[in-house]
Amino acid sequence: MKIKYIISICLLLFSATIFAQEKIEVTGVVTDTNKEPLVGVNVTIKDQAGLGAITDINGRYKITIEEYSRLIFSYIGFDKQEILVKNQRIVNVIMKESEASELDEVVITGTGAQKKLTVTGAVTTVNIDDLKSNPSANLSNALAGNVAGVLAMQTSGQPGVNTSEFWIRGISTFGANNSALVLVDGFERDLDEINIEDVESFTVLKDASTTAIYGPRGANGVVLITTKHGKAGKININAKVETSYNTRTITPEFADGYNYAKLMNEARVTRNLEPVYQEDELEILRLGLDPDLYPNVDWKDVLLKDGAMTYRANVNMNGGGSTARYFVSLSYVSEEGMYKTDKAIRKDYNTNPGSQRWNYRLNTDIDVTKTTLVKVGVSGSLKKRNAPGLGENVWKSLMYQNPVSIPVMYSNGLTPSFNGSDGQLNPWVMATQTGYKEYWTNKIQTNISLEQKLDFITKGLRFEGRFGFDTNNNNQISRRTKPELFRALRVRNADGSVKYDRVSPKQEMTQTSEATGNRREFLEAILHYRRAFKAHHINGTLKYSQDAYKTTVEVNDIKDGIAKRHMGIAGRASYNWNYRYFVDFNFGYNGSENFADGHRFGFFPAFSVAWNIAEEKFIKKHLKWMNMFKLRYSYGKVGNDQLGERFPYLYTLASKYKQDGKTVTFPGWNWGDYGYDRTYSGMTYTQLASQDVTWEVATKHDLGVDLSLFDDKFTATVDYFHEQRDGIYMERKFLPEMVGIVRSNPKANVGSVLSQGFDGNFAYKQKIGKVRVTVRGNMTYSKNEILEKDEENSVYPYKKEVGYRVNQAKGLIALGLFKNYDDIRNSPQQTEWGKVQPGDIKYKDVNGDGIINGNDKVAIGATTKPNLIYGFGISAQWNGFDFNVHFQGSGKSSFFIEGHTVFAFSDNQWGNVLENLVEDRWVDAQTAEKLGIPANENPNASYPRLSFGKNDNNQQKSTFWLRNGSYLRLKTLEVGYTLPKSIVNKIKFNRVRVFFIGTNLLTFAKFKEWDPELGSSTGTEYPLSKVLTLGLTVNI
Repeated sequence: MKIKYIISICLLLFSATIFAQEKIEVTGVVTDTNKEPLVGVNVTIKDQAGLGAITDINGRYKITIEEYSRLIFSYIGFDKQEILVKNQRIVNVIMKESEASELDEVVITGTGAQKKLTVTGAVTTVNIDDLKSNPSANLSNALAGNVAGVLAMQTSGQPGVNTSEFWIRGISTFGANNSALVLVDGFERDLDEINIEDVESFTVLKDASTTAIYGPRGANGVVLITTKHGKAGKININAKVETSYNTRTITPEFADGYNYAKLMNEARVTRNLEPVYQEDELEILRLGLDPDLYPNVDWKDVLLKDGAMTYRANVNMNGGGSTARYFVSLSYVSEEGMYKTDKAIRKDYNTNPGSQRWNYRLNTDIDVTKTTLVKVGVSGSLKKRNAPGLGENVWKSLMYQNPVSIPVMYSNGLTPSFNGSDGQLNPWVMATQTGYKEYWTNKIQTNISLEQKLDFITKGLRFEGRFGFDTNNNNQISRRTKPELFRALRVRNADGSVKYDRVSPKQEMTQTSEATGNRREFLEAILHYRRAFKAHHINGTLKYSQDAYKTTVEVNDIKDGIAKRHMGIAGRASYNWNYRYFVDFNFGYNGSENFADGHRFGFFPAFSVAWNIAEEKFIKKHLKWMNMFKLRYSYGKVGNDQLGERFPYLYTLASKYKQDGKTVTFPGWNWGDYGYDRTYSGMTYTQLASQDVTWEVATKHDLGVDLSLFDDKFTATVDYFHEQRDGIYMERKFLPEMVGIVRSNPKANVGSVLSQGFDGNFAYKQKIGKVRVTVRGNMTYSKNEILEKDEENSVYPYKKEVGYRVNQAKGLIALGLFKNYDDIRNSPQQTEWGKVQPGDIKYKDVNGDGIINGNDKVAIGATTKPNLIYGFGISAQWNGFDFNVHFQGSGKSSFFIEGHTVFAFSDNQWGNVLENLVEDRWVDAQTAEKLGIPANENPNASYPRLSFGKNDNNQQKSTFWLRNGSYLRLKTLEVGYTLPKSIVNKIKFNRVRVFFIGTNLLTFAKFKEWDPELGSSTGTEYPLSKVLTLGLTVNI
């Protein structure tokens, strides 16, 4: 009986095992809420790595599983679903698009990913799609008006160098460094070398509590960029191509040859000089009868194309399994220049300023064990840029070359030039006949990181280590030539031929090259701890970091051969109770090679607190529409060791030194007596030792509020910031001579700047029927004031820089124009810059001493860098169509205008005339009668009398020449259409979108002569572009 009993039990257990392990085949269709099939949905079995399926073109899937297994359906942009399969054979699934809550939004900070709800510092998270809407080769050009807390301006449109300067919360120091730290996957990199299609997240850290973890490198704010990584599942391929047509936003308008010649005559007559052109000569010029002696050239038409093309292409793929995943991308950008080229030499070389860049990236994630993750990344870029042999001066020559000075070419084939100097060549010759330059930049970046869970020690403990190694190499090859140049003398020989003056001999092509290079090493070791005990949430981070930067090419100075190093320890401890009350403490203990022993290390603490009022019981009960109402405050100190030079605590001896920007040879020492020459060569101090130099310290306060209302339909963030920089490093130039210091001045931490302002953003999302609408906006305002600076004492406080902004414009206050000689006699003496006459600019006697001079120059206007940047827009999606419009503006900036286009005829016959600028000019009655033109003796005319030659009085920096740099532009207009899935699935694609983007389409500004964003005083910078783009994106 016992044996039968045992056998029965075994058979029963065997039958149960067979039953438990019975496999079933499950099929089904996965669709969205519109019943359209979803292609490429990952279907996996919970807790069984490596087992799964993918939906086909019709959304169908088939998978073999055990009964009572759980299937997980996941798809990008849709909520993940988990379904228990008992014994059913058909499981159809309807997936809903994700609608992430504001409370669940993940923010990347210096200590890793955390929910936005728990952030207590000032952080801006940027929507990557907003940045992609600006199809520029350089990511920095998309920041202005899109990122709260960032002030940015683009100062050139030339391909390859058309990047933007940007500052986080403005300029808060007049020291050597005010640039933000840019980190890509935790490693310091260049923002403009990143392919926007590789970016997963973009975060800006703005206050001391969020940047303390980075030590002195984060003193001016931090930009955190994380790149995309692979996801488990089938290969997912994305491709994007864009073709853009670029024209110019605003280009100066000049007087034509006939009007220019008449204006030149007027300028000479006002100086009691004879006119250059007689009436018959003006007629010849107007009719174009003698282009050799009387040219009338539209240099913009000769040199500039109507537009230029830009091409962009990107492809990336990602995939992998449960053990290893990968992301691979390749991209290409080609920008053509605006200049026309010479067909005769086009096959030999290209003189048009263009740029090409190739980017590549490989990110690999490997789960070595369930608790060990290794990440390996390789990325880089290769950039080629070309320019004419005298590329730096082409646009300047175009602006200053007037239409009557020289023709493009003389009729006998000789090459014209105003003179032989490089800066005043024929613009066509400069752009096409002076050779060409090639610039190559090659960057290779490698990094490896290890993430190890240490739950076996204590739950929530994790280690992270990173190592990076970058190499950067720059090469330049310059091939320069110049043809034989002539200028017609405006007289003819007896046989009627033109007389020429040879202004420059022919220069055969020469070749020179330059190279620079460096390498960088990064090492970080981080311990993370995160644990929750019911309502108590504790986080901690301890970080060690070091980095080294070493010049590897062209190491001329012994200092350059020594690697620049930083090292430091930083930490963070945070606590929150029930996501209602939050407190964070951060610190950095950092060392820098720039300071002597005793000053080398600095401790920089920071803390922040927050209160989420929306979590209070009375709010939850009575104000249910309030999802989040978080008040924040942070305080901290950060150090900056970027001084603009190395080892200031060491002295330097040399036989040559810099004086007023020139290299001077030390004359030696004279040991003889009077009448005897006993001079011996020797060396002198070129840098005095400043052993007490230490950290520049910024004390930062931030008060902010984060809002999320009406089920996240309305979100907003507003911050007020207050920062004081003390100990700014600067040269002591104004020590008394009795100190006995010559040729070199000591340096010290003597400067102080106060910076304060506010930034914020908002978004309102609403679904109206089937239309999803988002209205958004952001603003950043920053104002600084110099509190202390080593400067020359003055009896007039307004002449000092203390009390004013960094780079504050200063000049005279213009009171209009002198009406007549009685007005001149009855006004304060104004002869500092020569005698004046009616029609000259009249200035205010600020100090009341009866004399107009440099002591009357005061702070006027703002600064050339914007103090206010804002943006606002609206986007909508309906039935596959998407629409986005974005405006961007700038304010609180001003600049002086000057140069040979503004001060007409200031260099006699060299220079151009801005026709709109001189339209409302002063013309005295006598000159008007002599030339037969209307008189204009209005003392409020917008332009003074014309002068032939320099007029120092009228060319002083003053409110007369101060222009408002504010503008508002239609930054982006985007229209796209995503093809229906019923069509896309038939061609075995997941998603296909076509789109049009217009960039910088309209600009509204008081200043009309050139683009005010350039901040240029002369307009001689390569103009910004108005761009029309067609594009296509495909997901397979």
